[in-house]
Amino acid sequence: MNQKTLNKLEYNKIIELLAQQATCPGGERACRALKPSADLTAIETAQAETEAAFSRIVRKGKLSLSGCYPVSDSLKRLEIGGTLGAGELLRICKLLSAANRAKSYGRHETTDDLADCLDPYFEQIEPLTVLSSEIERCIISEEEISDDASPALKQIRRQIGLANDRIHSTLTSLVNGSMRSYLQDALITMRGDRYCIPVKAEYRSQVPGMIHDQSATGSTLFIEPMSVVKLNNDLKELYGKEQEEIQVILASLSAAAAEHIDAIRADYQIMTTLDFIFAKGSLALSMNASRPVFNQDRRIHIREGRHPLLDRKKVVPITVTLGDTFDLLIITGPNTGGKTVSLKTVGLFTLMGQAGLHIPALDRSELGVFENVYADIGDEQSIEQSLSTFSSHMTNIVSFLKMVTPSSLVLFDELGAGTDPTEGAALAIAILSHLHRQGIRTMATTHYSELKVFALSEKGVENASCEFDVETLRPTYRLLIGIPGKSNAFAISSKLGLPDYIIEDARRQLSSQDESFEDILSNLEQSRRTIAREQEEIAAYKRELEKLKSEAKQKQEKLDAQRERIINEANEKARTILQEAKDVADETMKNFRRFGKENISASEMEKERERLRRKIAASESGNSLQTRKPAKVHKPGDFKLGESVRVLSMNLNGTVTSLPDSRGNVTVQMGILRSQVNISDLEIIEEKPVYTAAKNRRNTSQGKMKMGKSLSVSPEINLLGNTVDEAIAKLDKYLDDAYLAHINQVRIVHGKGTGALRNGIHNYLRRQKHVKNYHLAAFGEGDAGVTIVEFK
Repeated sequence: MNQKTLNKLEYNKIIELLAQQATCPGGERACRALKPSADLTAIETAQAETEAAFSRIVRKGKLSLSGCYPVSDSLKRLEIGGTLGAGELLRICKLLSAANRAKSYGRHETTDDLADCLDPYFEQIEPLTVLSSEIERCIISEEEISDDASPALKQIRRQIGLANDRIHSTLTSLVNGSMRSYLQDALITMRGDRYCIPVKAEYRSQVPGMIHDQSATGSTLFIEPMSVVKLNNDLKELYGKEQEEIQVILASLSAAAAEHIDAIRADYQIMTTLDFIFAKGSLALSMNASRPVFNQDRRIHIREGRHPLLDRKKVVPITVTLGDTFDLLIITGPNTGGKTVSLKTVGLFTLMGQAGLHIPALDRSELGVFENVYADIGDEQSIEQSLSTFSSHMTNIVSFLKMVTPSSLVLFDELGAGTDPTEGAALAIAILSHLHRQGIRTMATTHYSELKVFALSEKGVENASCEFDVETLRPTYRLLIGIPGKSNAFAISSKLGLPDYIIEDARRQLSSQDESFEDILSNLEQSRRTIAREQEEIAAYKRELEKLKSEAKQKQEKLDAQRERIINEANEKARTILQEAKDVADETMKNFRRFGKENISASEMEKERERLRRKIAASESGNSLQTRKPAKVHKPGDFKLGESVRVLSMNLNGTVTSLPDSRGNVTVQMGILRSQVNISDLEIIEEKPVYTAAKNRRNTSQGKMKMGKSLSVSPEINLLGNTVDEAIAKLDKYLDDAYLAHINQVRIVHGKGTGALRNGIHNYLRRQKHVKNYHLAAFGEGDAGVTIVEFK
């Protein structure tokens, strides 16, 4: 890839972000060396590895390979039979420990974990646990070898300890004994590796021994008493033996490591590769990126892409298409409107995708494979452009034109700017036409109206614009494909206070053709806004329709289940009745046969018949529906819409939804059931008033308000897409209705999003006296996108 283009599109900044995700030096170097590839097979392999790492990070967390340091120099020394120092062996131990962690991380925890393309890497890792454990047992740090490294070392150090004790004991007796008056201080000191005592210079002859040092003034001599000379010599000899034994231990460990040189080298290479791959996965996770779909047709379709170097909370996603029905896209619009960002986003996504990195866009975004990307993008956009600036840009463009091929992607920012507008526009059209004839995928930004006309009239060329809100004088940064943009110079100047007569004079300077073209653009923009608004309304209607269909389906399913239950209960009841009838008949026939054989008196037969009659009557009484008569006979005028009633024959409560007809029939809504019932089968339920009159008012029927809304208020309200103020206004009325309808609990659907709507709703609920409590829904019932409210 062209290095100048990589710099212009800020690819190096993406690589810097990638390197920050690495956890070992080797992985960081691999990140910094990453370059885009033009080989589709290599690109797909790299993308698959990034995707697998992303999935593993989401499931298990990030893989840390800290401690995986380069050991190539140490391995070369082992190959020639050298002995490694304690520090080198510890680095090998840390490398093997990291290999062991990686091996454990790579294992699939459950059978549900699917194999992926990273499994071969993890399978090739050899942790060499025996070697790493032995090094860990023997070496505590680079400066310290464990006493348990060998029995000989442990014995030598025990002897050193005893020798030290004897020397201290001897010197302590001298310091605290007869020589105390000859000493400068009553202490024991070290000079070199020998134990000494500080003796005043004038008493040199009184203390036999070897002088090792003296103070700066010469008043103090550091003398090793003769009584400890042999003990010091023995101690020094033990220290020598200790070092010899340490060398034996290090040689033994080095020999053990030398047996696994190839495995250690392979572990290092595999783990640096894994660290590089997981750095790509971590970067994708931090950017909320997805894997792009690549094609060889050089077709680009980015769905709601966000420039990765801009603030995720502020950047406006753009949707860009190139290479399908057109191969040249001309983007127009006012300054600071996002044209250059759109250009850089397409170029940077192409580089990232071909480097095996995911792109921050929606799933199923498409990218083509390009052999090279050329970009002429100025870092500064000044209203004063000199000839030298024009020459610099043109030199860059000339170099492009010598190297571009149909497999290239070319990006121009303000093509033809910096010179006479007429000549600049003509030159820009000529350059773009040259590239268009070769089928080279090209994007260009411009202010020239001539290029807008060129895009409208030329086949395979398309206009695009960055939307600008004239009312607020701010760009929206939305990219609109198929619509040329206006410069909006007159509108912006007018909003900023430029007198109208100057603007009118400027309008007269425009040719009629230019003015007509601008009018067409204005009409197109107005039509686009109208269509967009209507599409939003249609989408809202569709969502509402889907919701109603879902609710109707749920009601139907509930009704079917109720009907099935009632039928099953009726069938069971009928079977019970039939069985009882059969039992009575069998008993009757049995008695008749017995009466025929035996000499039974007529009075006894009459008693038996009476008993059976009572039994049958009791059975009929228990299995028949007893319709309770209303406590009070009601007239048709007693029934009003919304009146709460009990249907006596069905033993159900309901609400009157129609006034009595000429036959005295009314329609009653009982839950999800609606039925026509005669007023003779109804009993009016006297409810307690929801609102009572003040104490000084008479308790009349006007002082009560009956509830008839219980069946018309939904237990859920959907506030998605509303601002906080709009949502609170709707929620306030809904909660009043739900509370009056005696609904114990309701659901508020607000979505997750940024959390602003949820927080606004919760702040509102906190102040409501009739709300008992509220909480987020459980997992699977809406989670953080739904709030459950319970009334007092």
